[in-house]
Amino acid sequence: MSYVLDSVVASAFDGVGKIASHHEWDAEALDFAAAWRSQPKWVVSRSLKSVGPNATLVQNDVGTVLRELKARLVGEIDVAGPDLARSLTDLGLVDEYRLYFRPFVLGHGTPFFAGPRPPLRLVASDPIGEDTIRLTYVPA
Repeated sequence: MSYVLDSVVASAFDGVGKIASHHEWDAEALDFAAAWRSQPKWVVSRSLKSVGPNATLVQNDVGTVLRELKARLVGEIDVAGPDLARSLTDLGLVDEYRLYFRPFVLGHGTPFFAGPRPPLRLVASDPIGEDTIRLTYVPA
């Protein structure tokens, strides 16, 4: 799996060393962070000048870059960040949306569908553990 991230999401996983300083993270979360860091990533940003290890900075023409990644890579490409997801939706580059819901409210932040919601069709709902559900949609 490969990841295309916006700069805000990328900064949250700046490195395993930084993540390890979060005392509230358990061994499972740290293992996930280490595995995630080893995967190739493309960080979309207009303001960053550089990105961390195993990451490529995308500053221009994200549509062209993602089309090339979809043609070249096998498997899934995860996209994180509502603004980036919206841009890729507008370009017709999203094949599937996976929305994860957990029983807590953050109270702020950018809505995932900040603009007009694209027409979607629910194709799956899967419980994940005891407190999360994944809803999978495809463009209608």
